[in-house]
Parts: sequence; C-alpha cells; structure tokens
Amino acid sequence: MTVTSTASTAPPSGAEPNGSRARRPRISKRSVPYLLLAPALFFELLVHIVPMLGGLWMSFLRLNQFFLREWMSAPFTGLQNYRFALDFDGAAGVELFQSFAVTIAFAVITVGVSWVMGLAAALFLQRSFPGRTLLRGLFLVPYALPIYTSVMIWKFMLDRSDGMVNATLSDLGLGGERFWLLGNNAFLSLTVTAIWRLWPFAFLALMAGLQSIPTDIYDAAAVDGAGLWQQIRTITVPMLQPVSQVLILVLFLWTFNDFNVPYLLFDQAVPSSANLISIHIYQNSFLTWNFGLGSAMSTLLLLFLLVITAGYLMLTSRRSRNA
Repeated sequence: MTVTSTASTAPPSGAEPNGSRARRPRISKRSVPYLLLAPALFFELLVHIVPMLGGLWMSFLRLNQFFLREWMSAPFTGLQNYRFALDFDGAAGVELFQSFAVTIAFAVITVGVSWVMGLAAALFLQRSFPGRTLLRGLFLVPYALPIYTSVMIWKFMLDRSDGMVNATLSDLGLGGERFWLLGNNAFLSLTVTAIWRLWPFAFLALMAGLQSIPTDIYDAAAVDGAGLWQQIRTITVPMLQPVSQVLILVLFLWTFNDFNVPYLLFDQAVPSSANLISIHIYQNSFLTWNFGLGSAMSTLLLLFLLVITAGYLMLTSRRSRNA
C-alpha cells in the first residue's frame, strides 16, 4: 500500500515541482530586442528629447529678463520670436543671417580641408616603413588632447605680443605685429584651430577605410601602367566613398554646431568675422536674457540641420543605387 501511494503523488520525470513553470513569466523572442533597447531609449528621452521639447515650448514664450523668476507664467506669443529672428529688415535678422553665412563658410572650409589632410596622411601611411606606427600616434595627438588644452595652446600661440606665430613671422621678416584674435584675422585663427583638432578624426576614419581595399587592385593597376594619381582617382577615392559620405556628414554636423572652439578662443568677446551661429544663440540667450528668442533660433538651426541631413542622405543613397 505504501508503494502505491508514493507513485501516485510523485511528479513525472522532468517536470518542475509545485507548478513553477506556470508562474514563471515567459518572454517572447520578438520582445527581446525591444527590452534590450528600452534603457537606451529611456536615457535618450531623458537627455535629449525632453530638453528639446522644453526648448521648443520656450520658443513660443516671451521668456525674457522680466519673466525669468516666474518662467511658468511667461506670456504665450506664438510665432513672434520666429518672426523677429527672421526679419531681415531688422537688426536681429541681419545679425542672424551674417552669423549663418560665417558658419556656412567655416563649416565648408573646415570639413573640406580636414578631409583632404586626412586622406593625404592616410595614403602616406598606407605603405609600411620604419616609424609608421610612431607617426600614426603623433598624428592622433591633436584629437586625443582635451579640447580645452588644445584650444588654449592655439590661443597662446596666436597672442599678439608673446605668441609663437608672430615671433616666427617676425624672424622671417614677414611682419609679426598682427592681431590674430581680432578683426578679420579671427576667422582664419578659428578655422585653423578647428582644422587642427578635427583632421586627425578624418585621418583615422579614412585609414580604416583604406584597410578594406585589396592591394591586388593596386598591383593590377600598376601592371596596366596606372600612375599614383590615377590609382588614387580611379580606385582609392571611389572605394572610399561609403566611408567619406558618413565622415563628411558627421564632420559637418560637428563643425556647424561647434561652440567650444570659438568660446574658448575668444571668450565672450567674439569678433563678428568669427561669430558662429552657436555663439550668436548663446549671446542672445545668456547675455541679453532673452531665452524665448534664443530658443527660436535654436529651433531654426535644428530644422536647418535636419533638412540638410535628410537631403544629403537622399542624394548619397540615390548615387549609391545608380552606381
């Protein structure tokens, strides 16, 4: 009788006791990617989306120095801040347009020169020779330095009285009394400093892209009589196109939004020739205490960059499909 009772109450072989299988939550395979992405999406919302929506709401308010203490009760003005910023017959619109033009010129020159310098350095270091690893490390030093350190180095070098640039020009008999951080020279100083910081990143990305090009193609081209310039034009540049497309877009967005380099180089006294739009928005927000107008300018900048990014991606995707 005892044997019969034990056999009737024991769980079947391989079954979990106490019905734990029924209580265990089951996660479908389809939900696993969403669960893994959930923390990143949460922090993306917390760090980027929520402040962006807050800035968008502020752009519709008359949030100036008279309402900062009680900013929640600032009057709603609709599109008035946008009309004021885009009124090119007024002083604010003219200054915004000039700052926009300076930023366009700064971004195009900086990205173009950085890409050319990065490609030249990557091609130079493509072939193996003694000291190549050391040169690679030296080329990456400007990008590895903290931005504050690298910009302050250039600020001391460009100093009118004791700077190395004026001292070198004086020794060469080319002057040496120029104000590099004032007037129209400020744009050149800003561009050179930004290129010095940015071109190592272009060099790093293009060097990684060159590693994916088979050397057999160059050998075959050399057998067919193709010279170095012809190999670069017909093999290297076309095969680096996917890397270059992404690289140019990233460099343009970084450069167009650059705030640290001009702010550290000129402090708050930024000359008009180097007044990038990020600095212009900062001055309208934190120096005149008109956060509503500054938020409207920031929203316009965001829309411009979204349009540029979407148009660039559509154009490059169409070219890739037609290639």
